[in-house]
Amino acid sequence: MTRRTWVTLALVASVVALFALPLVLGAPSDYAGTDSVATAEIQASNPGYEPWFDSVFSPGSSEVESGLFALQAALGGGVLGYVLGRLRGRRSRATAEAPTSGPADTTP
Repeated sequence: MTRRTWVTLALVASVVALFALPLVLGAPSDYAGTDSVATAEIQASNPGYEPWFDSVFSPGSSEVESGLFALQAALGGGVLGYVLGRLRGRRSRATAEAPTSGPADTTP
């Protein structure tokens, strides 16, 4: 196997480990988002605090909120993948079209 294959396998294994280790080591199951934690902390330290802005859209349930977040992540990943693919294609096209470093043809 080539070095590139080993690097790819190592990266995939490390991503799987990042997801599996917290489950195996018994991490807490109540993952709260930073917005929820920040709101609770602000309310605990300053009970009379009123937010400056109200939400434009409030989903009906946590499932809808989770689905919208997943959709946003998928769209962002798609755009990022498209841009990176275009940049790679542009670079490979530029190297394919580059003149070879040989003697110049000077015949009339």
